[in-house]
Amino acid sequence: MGAAVLLVGCAKIEPPPGGPPDPTPPQLVATRPDSFALIPDFKGSVEFRFDEVISEGGSPNLGTGTGDLERLVILSPTKLVPKVEWRRDRITVRAAEGWRRDRVYRVELLPGVTDLRRNRSVTGRVITFSTGAPLPTAKLDGMVVDWSTARPAPAALVEAILLPDSLPYRELTDSGGKFALGPIPDGMYLVRGVLDENHNLRADGREAFDSVEVKRGTSEVGELWTFVHDTTPPRIRGSTVRDSVSALLEFTQMLDPRQPFDTSKVRVRLLPDSTPVRVLSLLPQRLDDSLHAPARTGRDSTGRDTTRRDTLRADTTAPRRPPGDTTERGRAGQRQLEQVAGRLRGQAATPAPLTTRPPLFDNLVIRVTPPWRPDAKYDLEIIDLRNVTGVAGSAHATLTVAKRALADSLRPPGDSTKRGPPPKKRK
Repeated sequence: MGAAVLLVGCAKIEPPPGGPPDPTPPQLVATRPDSFALIPDFKGSVEFRFDEVISEGGSPNLGTGTGDLERLVILSPTKLVPKVEWRRDRITVRAAEGWRRDRVYRVELLPGVTDLRRNRSVTGRVITFSTGAPLPTAKLDGMVVDWSTARPAPAALVEAILLPDSLPYRELTDSGGKFALGPIPDGMYLVRGVLDENHNLRADGREAFDSVEVKRGTSEVGELWTFVHDTTPPRIRGSTVRDSVSALLEFTQMLDPRQPFDTSKVRVRLLPDSTPVRVLSLLPQRLDDSLHAPARTGRDSTGRDTTRRDTLRADTTAPRRPPGDTTERGRAGQRQLEQVAGRLRGQAATPAPLTTRPPLFDNLVIRVTPPWRPDAKYDLEIIDLRNVTGVAGSAHATLTVAKRALADSLRPPGDSTKRGPPPKKRK
């Protein structure tokens, strides 16, 4: 019983008590085997050794890809999760199916290894070795873009599948969405960029992706614009009256921005008699807003009272604190200013949307004449509407025009004259 208690007590490794705190993350001091080594009969483990004991993490490494250390290791080429083990100051990696002859292996340790004081490494390491195949010299460069935002996608998964063997080589993009995968064997590749939402280093069914074939001897991949690939046509998720002549249609999927939105493919019928209604335009909401933006007046359209100067600038009559205020309130204010400045710096560093492809959208604005009839219902149909994957179909919806909703949509912005309960009579 005492021995069991002793074993349980020794199972958890704690940092030594006392002494000054150590802010230095674990440093990688050795790897095995050497990079670019040729080892036809390699049987052991790939090893990353550090200068101190590292943390095993809170999630165990069970071969499912969800362990804390498993998430830090990318082994190529294999379709299985590698066997990743913790050995105090080492991380060892083995292929789940064993090392195969005549292959080029690439083992990448990502940044994120922590020591017992939770100091986190910010650099990684790649080991490339051969079990008999010629040493690789090819390289693939490109960028992964999230098409829903038109911005580069950091930490996106890149899979380069060697054809016809279907051997996948993997890597993650950097903070700017760029990747430089190599050296890898020369050949034709199917290169795929994936928004790895669950961070399992695998491409899953509903994750956004884009792919392109790259010929042998070509290194430039270009931009991979990722999007969710749907195999069913888009449907109308909701329809809302915007004003007396327009309504907003929201869809279940992103639409193909390159398709023409022809009014001849739109049917609007007044129910119950199915009386045809003329359609003036069908446009993405962003474009419709730019064409039909309401004219600005002297009154702020947000309804905000711009006469209150205290909402725009600080009270200049308040006593100012001298520089170097050391009170608790002064320190709190300084921290707040630093946080705001940090956010501003982060916003300034955010890359602008790319313009090499049109932006995606999942909504359309339809405009009709004559105006909507109060307390009426309309049947809407859009024929041959394509989603971004290219799957087309007809989309249907019923638009209900409530009299109160129509009246509210016609009220100018910021109008506070909404009808309320009648005032009580004084006795």
